[in-house]
Amino acid sequence: MPHALHDPVLDWYDEHARELPWRGDDASAWSVMVSEFMLQQTPVVRVLPMHQEWLRRWPTPADLAAAPSGEAVRSWGRLGYPRRALRLHAAAVAITEQHGGVVPSEYDELLALPGVGDYTASAIASFAYGRRHVVLDTNVRRVFARALSGVEFPAPAVTRAERDLGARLLPDDAPTAATWAVAVMELGALVCTAATPRCDACPIRRRCAWQLAGKPPYDGPPRKAQTWAGTDRQCRGRLLGVLRDSEVPVPRARLDAVWSDESQRERCLASLVADRLAVRLDDGDRYALP
Repeated sequence: MPHALHDPVLDWYDEHARELPWRGDDASAWSVMVSEFMLQQTPVVRVLPMHQEWLRRWPTPADLAAAPSGEAVRSWGRLGYPRRALRLHAAAVAITEQHGGVVPSEYDELLALPGVGDYTASAIASFAYGRRHVVLDTNVRRVFARALSGVEFPAPAVTRAERDLGARLLPDDAPTAATWAVAVMELGALVCTAATPRCDACPIRRRCAWQLAGKPPYDGPPRKAQTWAGTDRQCRGRLLGVLRDSEVPVPRARLDAVWSDESQRERCLASLVADRLAVRLDDGDRYALP
């Protein structure tokens, strides 16, 4: 049975949806998959040029699988969280070897791919193939928390109650369910944002439990704040940037020059090698991408 939120959200999406390359009628499942990997913790504005360049260079999973994994890391550029590049490369290899180079459409087969979790498997099956799945990203969870649970933010991790709620809200018709999934996501990205929600522009403001309750402030567990300056993430990024910008192996001295804290630099360089984002060559004094 249709829920009261379906029509207003779907109508809003029909009018306000952004035109994104991975949403077009001619977008391949591979385009959708690449976008989902890139969009994890990265805003759309930064992903758009990288997605375009990635699809130009590797238009199919087989094209990426044939390239060294280090080239995937190099082309990932400064999107951040570069292990995503290695996971996407590994997924491309698995798709090429196990699925004839075609991104699978079934949730279980997608979930078995390297780097693909519940959200990504559901998103690819839904957005690329029009399948009926609950798709719970940060934006969707925030919309549901406010509109239906009356709280400003959802719990830090996805709960069983959220999954059950998402399942109850899912339209019965598979194509409509797929559109609903992306429509709620878009509503959270453009209107029901984390910091400055545009409640006056929301199509469900008169049905929103949080709005009707007077928008009570969040009182759950402390929310993690992203930090950058001086962290291991920044150090790793500096070191990896040197490797990424060089076509030849890099002497250790060049890596030493980009980060002054020796113990942190040693720790981060070792972690890059352990994560297979970098390799230490046999002479022990040079490093390169894998």
